[in-house]
Amino acid sequence: MYCICLLIFASCGSKKRVLSKKKNSGVVLNEPKPKNLPSVNEKEITRDLASKNPNLSNKTIAYIRKYAPIAVKEMYDYKIPASITLAQGILESGGGTGTLASKSNNHFGIKCHTGWLGERVYHDDDEKGECFRKYQYVETSYKDHSEFLSKRKRYAFLFNYSTEDYKKWAKGLKKAGYATDKQYPNKLIRIIEMYKLYEFDKPTSKKNKAIEPTYTNNYYIVKKGDTLYSIAKKLQTSVKRIKEVNQLNNNTISINQRLIIK
Repeated sequence: MYCICLLIFASCGSKKRVLSKKKNSGVVLNEPKPKNLPSVNEKEITRDLASKNPNLSNKTIAYIRKYAPIAVKEMYDYKIPASITLAQGILESGGGTGTLASKSNNHFGIKCHTGWLGERVYHDDDEKGECFRKYQYVETSYKDHSEFLSKRKRYAFLFNYSTEDYKKWAKGLKKAGYATDKQYPNKLIRIIEMYKLYEFDKPTSKKNKAIEPTYTNNYYIVKKGDTLYSIAKKLQTSVKRIKEVNQLNNNTISINQRLIIK
Protein backbone atom coordinates (compact mmCIF):
# COMPACT_ATOMS: atom_id res chain seq x y z
CA MET A 1 0.00 0.00 0.00
CA TYR A 2 2.70 2.46 1.05
CA CYS A 3 4.86 1.58 -1.92
CA ILE A 4 2.05 2.22 -4.40
CA CYS A 5 1.28 5.60 -2.85
CA LEU A 6 4.90 6.65 -2.77
CA LEU A 7 5.33 5.79 -6.42
CA ILE A 8 2.39 8.05 -7.23
CA PHE A 9 3.88 10.94 -5.23
CA ALA A 10 7.36 10.60 -6.65
CA SER A 11 6.19 10.49 -10.26
CA CYS A 12 4.02 13.63 -10.10
CA GLY A 13 6.75 16.24 -10.25
CA SER A 14 9.30 14.30 -12.26
CA LYS A 15 7.24 13.45 -15.34
CA LYS A 16 7.35 16.96 -16.78
CA ARG A 17 9.87 17.39 -19.59
CA VAL A 18 11.90 20.60 -19.82
CA LEU A 19 11.95 22.23 -23.22
CA SER A 20 14.77 24.51 -24.24
CA LYS A 21 13.62 28.00 -25.19
CA LYS A 22 15.84 31.04 -25.37
CA LYS A 23 13.18 33.68 -26.04
CA ASN A 24 10.82 35.01 -23.38
CA SER A 25 13.12 33.83 -20.60
CA GLY A 26 12.03 36.68 -18.31
CA VAL A 27 14.17 38.84 -16.04
CA VAL A 28 16.01 37.98 -12.84
CA LEU A 29 13.95 39.36 -9.96
CA ASN A 30 15.54 40.66 -6.78
CA GLU A 31 14.52 37.90 -4.38
CA PRO A 32 15.28 38.42 -0.67
CA LYS A 33 17.87 36.06 0.71
CA PRO A 34 16.21 33.36 2.88
CA LYS A 35 16.49 33.75 6.65
CA ASN A 36 17.13 31.00 9.15
CA LEU A 37 13.84 30.08 10.79
CA PRO A 38 13.30 28.62 14.27
CA SER A 39 12.56 24.93 14.54
CA VAL A 40 8.95 23.76 14.60
CA ASN A 41 9.95 20.42 16.06
CA GLU A 42 10.20 18.94 12.58
CA LYS A 43 13.14 16.65 13.41
CA GLU A 44 11.45 15.09 16.42
CA ILE A 45 8.15 14.61 14.58
CA THR A 46 9.73 12.97 11.53
CA ARG A 47 12.11 10.85 13.62
CA ASP A 48 9.19 9.41 15.58
CA LEU A 49 7.22 8.93 12.36
CA ALA A 50 10.08 7.10 10.62
CA SER A 51 10.71 4.82 13.58
CA LYS A 52 7.08 3.67 13.60
CA ASN A 53 6.69 3.47 9.82
CA PRO A 54 9.92 2.21 8.23
CA ASN A 55 8.25 1.91 4.81
CA LEU A 56 7.76 5.65 4.47
CA SER A 57 9.81 7.51 1.87
CA ASN A 58 13.08 8.86 3.23
CA LYS A 59 13.01 11.49 0.49
CA THR A 60 9.65 12.79 1.69
CA ILE A 61 10.74 12.78 5.33
CA ALA A 62 13.84 14.78 4.38
CA TYR A 63 11.62 17.22 2.51
CA ILE A 64 9.41 17.74 5.58
CA ARG A 65 12.43 18.32 7.82
CA LYS A 66 13.79 20.91 5.44
CA TYR A 67 10.66 22.88 4.59
CA ALA A 68 8.27 22.51 7.56
CA PRO A 69 9.49 25.75 9.21
CA ILE A 70 8.80 27.67 5.99
CA ALA A 71 5.31 26.16 5.70
CA VAL A 72 4.51 27.15 9.29
CA LYS A 73 5.79 30.68 8.68
CA GLU A 74 3.52 30.95 5.64
CA MET A 75 0.61 29.67 7.74
CA TYR A 76 1.04 32.52 10.20
CA ASP A 77 1.50 35.05 7.41
CA TYR A 78 -1.38 33.95 5.18
CA LYS A 79 -3.59 31.52 7.14
CA ILE A 80 -2.98 28.62 4.77
CA PRO A 81 -2.60 25.30 6.65
CA ALA A 82 1.05 24.25 6.84
CA SER A 83 -0.06 20.69 6.13
CA ILE A 84 -1.66 21.75 2.84
CA THR A 85 1.40 23.75 1.78
CA LEU A 86 3.75 20.87 2.59
CA ALA A 87 1.54 18.26 0.93
CA GLN A 88 1.26 20.35 -2.23
CA GLY A 89 5.02 20.89 -2.24
CA ILE A 90 5.67 17.17 -1.86
CA LEU A 91 3.15 16.21 -4.54
CA GLU A 92 3.91 18.91 -7.10
CA SER A 93 7.71 18.74 -6.78
CA GLY A 94 8.14 14.98 -6.45
CA GLY A 95 9.54 15.47 -2.96
CA GLY A 96 11.80 18.27 -4.17
CA THR A 97 13.55 16.16 -6.79
CA GLY A 98 11.24 16.56 -9.79
CA THR A 99 12.44 18.26 -12.96
CA LEU A 100 10.53 21.48 -12.40
CA ALA A 101 11.76 21.80 -8.81
CA SER A 102 15.35 20.95 -9.73
CA LYS A 103 15.57 23.32 -12.68
CA SER A 104 13.55 26.28 -11.38
CA ASN A 105 12.95 25.86 -7.61
CA ASN A 106 9.24 25.83 -8.44
CA HIS A 107 7.73 23.46 -5.86
CA PHE A 108 4.06 24.15 -6.58
CA GLY A 109 3.74 23.90 -10.34
CA ILE A 110 2.75 27.57 -10.62
CA LYS A 111 2.55 28.65 -14.24
CA CYS A 112 3.62 32.05 -15.54
CA HIS A 113 0.15 33.53 -15.98
CA THR A 114 -0.44 37.13 -17.10
CA GLY A 115 1.73 39.67 -15.34
CA TRP A 116 4.64 37.39 -14.41
CA LEU A 117 7.87 39.21 -15.34
CA GLY A 118 10.40 36.90 -13.69
CA GLU A 119 12.44 34.08 -15.17
CA ARG A 120 10.61 31.15 -16.68
CA VAL A 121 11.07 27.62 -17.94
CA TYR A 122 8.94 25.57 -20.33
CA HIS A 123 7.50 22.13 -19.64
CA ASP A 124 5.04 19.69 -21.13
CA ASP A 125 2.11 19.58 -18.72
CA ASP A 126 -1.60 19.79 -19.61
CA GLU A 127 -0.38 21.21 -22.91
CA LYS A 128 2.96 21.06 -24.69
CA GLY A 129 5.61 23.63 -23.77
CA GLU A 130 3.72 25.46 -21.00
CA CYS A 131 5.37 28.35 -19.19
CA PHE A 132 6.30 27.92 -15.51
CA ARG A 133 7.77 30.39 -13.04
CA LYS A 134 11.43 30.10 -12.10
CA TYR A 135 12.81 31.21 -8.74
CA GLN A 136 16.25 31.80 -7.30
CA TYR A 137 15.26 30.32 -3.94
CA VAL A 138 12.78 27.62 -2.94
CA GLU A 139 11.62 29.96 -0.15
CA THR A 140 10.44 32.41 -2.81
CA SER A 141 8.40 29.62 -4.36
CA TYR A 142 6.66 29.09 -1.01
CA LYS A 143 5.96 32.81 -0.65
CA ASP A 144 4.64 33.04 -4.19
CA HIS A 145 2.38 30.05 -3.56
CA SER A 146 0.85 31.84 -0.56
CA GLU A 147 0.34 35.06 -2.52
CA PHE A 148 -1.01 33.14 -5.50
CA LEU A 149 -3.80 31.68 -3.35
CA SER A 150 -4.50 34.76 -1.25
CA LYS A 151 -4.69 37.27 -4.11
CA ARG A 152 -7.08 35.43 -6.44
CA LYS A 153 -10.82 35.70 -5.95
CA ARG A 154 -11.50 32.10 -6.90
CA TYR A 155 -9.59 30.94 -3.81
CA ALA A 156 -11.13 33.50 -1.42
CA PHE A 157 -13.69 31.04 0.02
CA LEU A 158 -10.88 28.79 1.25
CA PHE A 159 -9.90 31.35 3.86
CA ASN A 160 -13.25 30.86 5.58
CA TYR A 161 -12.00 27.42 6.59
CA SER A 162 -9.99 26.74 9.72
CA THR A 163 -6.26 26.20 9.27
CA GLU A 164 -6.81 22.88 11.03
CA ASP A 165 -9.39 21.65 8.51
CA TYR A 166 -7.01 20.29 5.88
CA LYS A 167 -9.72 18.12 4.28
CA LYS A 168 -11.87 21.13 3.36
CA TRP A 169 -8.81 22.92 2.05
CA ALA A 170 -7.78 19.94 -0.09
CA LYS A 171 -11.24 19.59 -1.62
CA GLY A 172 -11.57 23.36 -1.99
CA LEU A 173 -8.35 23.63 -3.98
CA LYS A 174 -9.73 21.19 -6.53
CA LYS A 175 -13.08 22.99 -6.60
CA ALA A 176 -11.31 26.31 -7.25
CA GLY A 177 -9.39 24.78 -10.16
CA TYR A 178 -5.87 24.53 -8.75
CA ALA A 179 -5.42 21.12 -10.41
CA THR A 180 -7.18 19.16 -13.14
CA ASP A 181 -6.54 15.78 -11.50
CA LYS A 182 -9.83 14.49 -10.03
CA GLN A 183 -7.87 12.64 -7.35
CA TYR A 184 -5.93 15.75 -6.29
CA PRO A 185 -7.77 16.20 -2.95
CA ASN A 186 -7.41 12.52 -2.08
CA LYS A 187 -3.70 12.59 -2.84
CA LEU A 188 -3.15 15.62 -0.61
CA ILE A 189 -5.16 14.11 2.24
CA ARG A 190 -3.30 10.81 1.89
CA ILE A 191 0.09 12.54 2.16
CA ILE A 192 -1.04 14.64 5.12
CA GLU A 193 -2.34 11.67 7.05
CA MET A 194 0.45 9.30 6.09
CA TYR A 195 3.13 11.75 7.25
CA LYS A 196 1.05 13.38 10.02
CA LEU A 197 1.52 16.83 8.52
CA TYR A 198 -1.51 18.02 10.48
CA GLU A 199 0.83 18.25 13.48
CA PHE A 200 2.19 21.45 11.97
CA ASP A 201 -1.27 23.06 11.80
CA LYS A 202 -1.75 23.32 15.56
CA PRO A 203 -1.22 26.99 16.47
CA THR A 204 -1.24 26.39 20.23
CA SER A 205 1.36 23.63 20.25
CA LYS A 206 4.78 24.32 21.72
CA LYS A 207 6.60 23.58 18.50
CA ASN A 208 5.01 26.56 16.75
CA LYS A 209 5.27 29.09 19.57
CA ALA A 210 8.79 30.14 18.61
CA ILE A 211 7.76 31.19 15.15
CA GLU A 212 4.31 32.65 15.86
CA PRO A 213 5.21 36.09 17.26
CA THR A 214 7.68 36.84 14.46
CA TYR A 215 5.21 36.65 11.58
CA THR A 216 1.95 38.52 12.21
CA ASN A 217 0.11 41.55 10.92
CA ASN A 218 1.60 41.28 7.43
CA TYR A 219 -1.77 41.43 5.73
CA TYR A 220 -5.25 42.92 6.06
CA ILE A 221 -8.37 40.78 5.59
CA VAL A 222 -11.03 42.63 3.59
CA LYS A 223 -14.33 42.90 5.47
CA LYS A 224 -17.86 43.69 4.29
CA GLY A 225 -18.14 47.38 3.46
CA ASP A 226 -14.40 47.92 3.01
CA THR A 227 -13.06 49.96 0.11
CA LEU A 228 -9.46 50.61 -0.83
CA TYR A 229 -9.92 54.17 0.35
CA SER A 230 -11.25 53.16 3.79
CA ILE A 231 -8.51 50.54 4.19
CA ALA A 232 -5.79 53.02 3.19
CA LYS A 233 -7.13 55.53 5.70
CA LYS A 234 -7.26 52.89 8.45
CA LEU A 235 -3.71 51.74 7.75
CA GLN A 236 -2.38 55.27 7.24
CA THR A 237 -1.20 54.60 3.70
CA SER A 238 -2.44 55.37 0.19
CA VAL A 239 -4.67 53.56 -2.28
CA LYS A 240 -1.84 53.76 -4.82
CA ARG A 241 0.56 52.03 -2.41
CA ILE A 242 -1.88 49.23 -1.62
CA LYS A 243 -2.48 48.62 -5.32
CA GLU A 244 1.25 48.59 -6.11
CA VAL A 245 2.17 46.15 -3.33
CA ASN A 246 -0.71 43.79 -4.14
CA GLN A 247 -0.42 44.18 -7.94
CA LEU A 248 -4.04 45.30 -8.29
CA ASN A 249 -5.10 46.60 -11.69
CA ASN A 250 -8.28 48.29 -10.41
CA ASN A 251 -10.07 49.17 -7.17
CA THR A 252 -12.08 45.95 -7.00
CA ILE A 253 -11.63 43.92 -3.79
CA SER A 254 -13.61 41.04 -2.29
CA ILE A 255 -14.58 39.96 1.21
CA ASN A 256 -11.86 37.79 2.88
CA GLN A 257 -9.29 38.88 0.30
CA ARG A 258 -5.87 39.27 1.87
CA LEU A 259 -4.03 42.49 1.15
CA ILE A 260 -0.31 42.58 1.87
CA ILE A 261 0.75 45.41 4.16
CA LYS A 262 4.15 47.06 3.61
